[in-house]
Formats: sequence, structure tokens, C-alpha cells
Amino acid sequence: MATVALATAFTVVACGSNAGNGAPPVPPGSHNAHAGQAPAPPQPLRAGERFVDLKMAEAYTPTPSGDSGTDEYRCQVIDPGLTKAAFLTGTQVTPENVALAHHAIVYAVPPRGAALVREQDAKTPGVGWQCFSGTGVKGADVEEDEPGATWVDTWAPGASETLFTQDVGFKLEPGSLIVLQMHYNLLASDGKPAGSDRSAVRLRLTDGTPQTRELDTMPLDAPTDLPCPAGESGPLCDRAASIADVTKRFGQEVGATADEQLEECGQSAPKPGDTQICDHEVEAPMTLFAGFGHMHLLGRAIKVELNPGGPNAKVVLDVPQFDFDNQRLVKLPEPVEIGPGDTLRVTCTHDAGLRKKLPQLSKLPPRYVVWGDGTSDEMCAGIMTVSPRKS
Repeated sequence: MATVALATAFTVVACGSNAGNGAPPVPPGSHNAHAGQAPAPPQPLRAGERFVDLKMAEAYTPTPSGDSGTDEYRCQVIDPGLTKAAFLTGTQVTPENVALAHHAIVYAVPPRGAALVREQDAKTPGVGWQCFSGTGVKGADVEEDEPGATWVDTWAPGASETLFTQDVGFKLEPGSLIVLQMHYNLLASDGKPAGSDRSAVRLRLTDGTPQTRELDTMPLDAPTDLPCPAGESGPLCDRAASIADVTKRFGQEVGATADEQLEECGQSAPKPGDTQICDHEVEAPMTLFAGFGHMHLLGRAIKVELNPGGPNAKVVLDVPQFDFDNQRLVKLPEPVEIGPGDTLRVTCTHDAGLRKKLPQLSKLPPRYVVWGDGTSDEMCAGIMTVSPRKS
């Protein structure tokens, strides 16, 4: 069983194509359908709130290559210019080129991590930097003892802000930075450059009150051990060989995740199959406000349960038909109080057979799929928005 505490650092990546997995495979080029979806209009300001409009410093022309296929993840740092503390109560991403923009993730980087992010930006040629693994900044969202970036929102075409009715928000100290991770998809142009994008992001800020509760992100992961389907074979159908391949592509830290998760979840050996489960023991008192599920292209369903099998069992997140293009934050009907002695179980269901059907994966060799950052890899994560409480 894994233990759960608050985690200001969260490394998760959405790597893949434009296909929603609960429906038949989407043919190459259909991503262009996003071009007709205008960004949702901003919701009105509430008492005490203000908008801060920011924009990427420069336009970027996506040029995917290598394992990413027709997908590219590009990060740019944006300075909101905060001179005093504020609470982030909503975000809204507005892509300049909706034909390219597949989805976006907004990260808040605390002042202690600002130098790492700026260093990454400065040492990378061109506009921004490639960022398959979260912000892609070593230390900023990988090591727990290093400055951490917090995933504060996700955007997909047509989406609007997720606004809480409670007095809560992500606290931004003076000197905090915003990292905007844009996922660009070039299926419509067969992977070739097809124009540039200079997206904008609108922050909804408030000064807060003495009662304002700080939000944080709590990841609940489970191992992904998806063997090659019956009738398929090849060198990468061996689990160890697949892990070695992930390590080669993304480094030892990512490559070690598959086995580390087994240990954290109290599993002495892999449990190959389409359904994976991990129980997380809650260590500190907190309130659950919202959550969303994250997987890659083989994901079918994800669920997070509180104290499963017990007298007070409750489902706190249920995505019965996972859609890669709709990984939106879902508010709980009512906040849920949890604390030491409670268990949160995350259950993911994948479909390894989709590798033969989806355009991004169909030409890749068969493989035993484990946790990794690439298109051909998978993840299982229930990502909960929480706030700590004293008791």
C-alpha cells in the first residue's frame, strides 16, 4: 500500500494523438475538427477577483520528431509579475492557432523554483523547451526535495474555467512563475510544420481572506503492466526489455518508475493485465474538492474510491469512458473530508488492443506497455485537488 501526503510536485505527461479512446479509432487528419471550436468565453468575475492576461513571449512553430510522431509538447515560461501574494481561482487558455493546439496544462512554479525554470529556458535553443515530462525541468517537478511545480489546470478545445464555490485557491507568492505546456498535434499535416502559435492564458486572481484555503495537487498512481495481446510477439514484448527501452528514451528516473510503483503499492511482482489497482494510505487530514483521471491512448476507464469495501465507502472520481481529449477537472458534488486511517484506491482499465487500431500506435512494434512518457507508453493517475486541514 502506498502512503499519500500532499504533493506540490507532480510529474505527469499526456503523450499521444488526438483520439478519444471510448469510440472507434480516429483516422489521421481528423484533429482538424478542433479548428472549428472557439475558446469558451470567460465566466464573469466574482467579488474580489481580477483577471491577469498573459501571453507566450514568442510564437512557436511545432516541429515534432522522433518518438513523439505528430505530437509535440512545448513549454514556455510566463511571468505574471506578482509583487504580493495572491490566490489563483481559475485559468483560461486561449490558443492563437486552434488547428494546432490539442490541449494545454498550466503549472504554477513557486519562487524557489523560478531560477531552475529560467535556467532551462535559457539553455534551450529557440522558443521555450520540449517538455514531455511535466514541465521538463529537472528538480522543478521531479525530486520531492527540490522546488516543485504544481499542476493547476488543464485546457482542451471548447473548455471553460473550473470554478469552485468555496473560498479556496492555489496560493501564488511574489516571484512565482507560470509554465504553459502546449500539446501540438500535426496529424492534419502529416507531421509537417503547419503554422505557428502564440497562445495566451488568463489568470483569475484574488487577494484572499484569512479563511481562504490553499489548494494543492495529490497524485494517486498505479502501475501499468500491459502485456502484448495474444498473437503478438517481438523483442519489446518482454517486460525487462520494454523498461530498458523506456530508460533509454527518457532516462533512469522514468525507467525506474515501473518497478518503484510495484513496491509502493505493496505488490511483490507485476500483475499483467488491462486492469491495475493501487491502494494509497492517507497520512494527513485534508479535504477533497475535485479530481480528474490521466492516462494515455490505451486508457478506457479510471476510478478513485475512498475506503472501498468499508461501511463508509465512497466513489470520489469516476470516469467510465476515458477520453484523452477531455481530461478536465471534475468538481465533487460536495467536499469530502479524509484523514489518517483512510484509504484511496485508484483503478485504471486499459485496452492494449488499441495499439493495432490507433493511427499513432499502429505502425509501432508490439510491446509490453509500462509507465513512461512517450506515445507508446502508458500511465494511470487519479489527480485530486485537495486542501490540508489541521484536524
